[in-house]
Amino acid sequence: MYTPAETVFTVWAPTARKVSLCTYRQGRGGVKTVYPMSREKGGIWRGKVDGDCHGLYYTYAVTHEDDVFEVVDPYARAAGVNGVRGMVVDLARTNPEGWPGIERPVLDAMVDAIIYELHVRDFSTHPQSGIVHKGKFLAFTEAGTRGPQGIKTGLDHLLDLGITHLHLLPIFDFASVDEAEQEHPQFNWGYDPKNYNVPEGSYATDPFDGTVRIRELKAAIQSLHQRKIGVIMDVVYNHTYKAWDSNLNRLVPGYYYRMNPDRSFANGSGCGNELASERPMVRKLILDSVVYWATEYRVDGFRFDLMGLMDLETMRQIRQTLDRIAPGLIIYGEGWTGGPSPLPGEQAALKGNASQVPGVAFFNDSARDGIKGDVFNGPEPGFVNGRPGREESVKFGIVAATSHPQLWYERVNYDHWPWAGAPDQSVVYCEAHDNLTLWDKLGMTNPDEPEEMRIKRHKLGGAIVLTSQGVPFLHAGQDFLRTKGGNANSYLAPDEINRLDWARKARFHDVYTYYRGLIALRKAHPAFRLRTTAQIQTHLRFLDLPAQQIGYTLGEHANGDPWRLIVVLFNAQNDWVTVALPGDDWVIVVDQDRAGTAALAYHNSNHVEVAPLSALVLVDRASFR
Repeated sequence: MYTPAETVFTVWAPTARKVSLCTYRQGRGGVKTVYPMSREKGGIWRGKVDGDCHGLYYTYAVTHEDDVFEVVDPYARAAGVNGVRGMVVDLARTNPEGWPGIERPVLDAMVDAIIYELHVRDFSTHPQSGIVHKGKFLAFTEAGTRGPQGIKTGLDHLLDLGITHLHLLPIFDFASVDEAEQEHPQFNWGYDPKNYNVPEGSYATDPFDGTVRIRELKAAIQSLHQRKIGVIMDVVYNHTYKAWDSNLNRLVPGYYYRMNPDRSFANGSGCGNELASERPMVRKLILDSVVYWATEYRVDGFRFDLMGLMDLETMRQIRQTLDRIAPGLIIYGEGWTGGPSPLPGEQAALKGNASQVPGVAFFNDSARDGIKGDVFNGPEPGFVNGRPGREESVKFGIVAATSHPQLWYERVNYDHWPWAGAPDQSVVYCEAHDNLTLWDKLGMTNPDEPEEMRIKRHKLGGAIVLTSQGVPFLHAGQDFLRTKGGNANSYLAPDEINRLDWARKARFHDVYTYYRGLIALRKAHPAFRLRTTAQIQTHLRFLDLPAQQIGYTLGEHANGDPWRLIVVLFNAQNDWVTVALPGDDWVIVVDQDRAGTAALAYHNSNHVEVAPLSALVLVDRASFR
């Protein structure tokens, strides 16, 4: 604990024979000063340094038997370059001007969120981004940036698109990038944690000064909050970059990780180890870390990587604790693991156990693969790219994985039961940083089609996501046909593969305006954001349509919507189709070319022709305004 008069250092190491505090004036190199620490009850070791220690770098020298290991404090809040030493920090000195007065955005319900997933470097590194601080946190503070043909880029792009929340891939200190190599930038997604409570230094203008990365990340969050955009932090508490020689394992050997019967590290993460979240001090570390990011940095939500490796009780405590800090903070994650784990399935935060963690959402992979096809089988298509028999999987996304009397769950591709207790537990998406982008997937499943057809299929996929119940999730650049050149796992690919190509926004601006219109429609009309399973069962009724078609109505002013009756139609066939309507006086607000809340056309018939590979949304004319 820091004060201007003294700093008290505390670490839990119950099995250590001795612990010493090592201090330095630099983040690497330099002279080491060693202070003894005293053991207290409960395996706590404590030491003190008098005077103002702000900017002092430190480690703990931990002795087990005859071995001495120098480790970084698991609770370190600042660090030197590459995170090899923690740093004492007066956090008040890291606040940008005006920080105390900025309020976080607040939504009435989680289903009101529209999430946009983005990597910090991808946002700004393109030569035509118009952004000065390329690859840095400060890129999110630059307004008025323009790209090819004068299109809005960066911060102005996010604001113009209309998203509510920006999901940032890992921004904590990760191990795979050398922060000292500022002249030779490297790329990694960042799913290799080193220091959970320290911002990543490669995203700072000066990674050698531990305060700079904190101040610049706060400035980025402040800038987004000023524009009413929330920030969701991608967290990776399921594993660390190293295992036996990690800071955690050298601090308390064998405690922080799940082990196999032969004492090897369990590997449910597929990354060589997995944290034992069910153990009290591991749970405390995770919970304290989440609380720290939510309070000190005012992040607005958390996306949990491989959340199926987290135990249910830990996730419940995180939800309950965050509710006390700021009700409405978003929590969602991957409801699966990366391999077999010793954590019993009935104790794990898997999507099948969603009912046991209300207020926590899960990615709906049945809907994802129903829309575009299996992500692990490139040539396999889904609904939008021409495969019959995926209608129920898409409908499973439309009803947000809840119980609906018209769904044939046995026909859903992975999930044969309604695992979501409420619509706010289902994250609906068809593209993310993992696997092929939707555009690249369509290129693999429909390689001989002209670009015009591929664009139609892409827009149809976006329309399904943004009109489904639950929480819609977009991958950055999906709104202008993002491509990674067919790279399905770009975590280590260069910027040229991963960065947002702002020239594509200019080239496919009609696609961008289509996505923007769908977002505006969703935000304006609560019928697309039903709060409860009962509301979905009451107001959403599927039409009886043949294969490769899906249609439904949202009726009787659903969720207080000013529109009394809405009809949503999806045609994945290559031909025009005729669909019967429950009435004969309609306004079209979404068609194959445009989307939004304004009238595109008036339709006076109880039948409608739906264009090939398109969505159509109609509103009864009497209530349209």
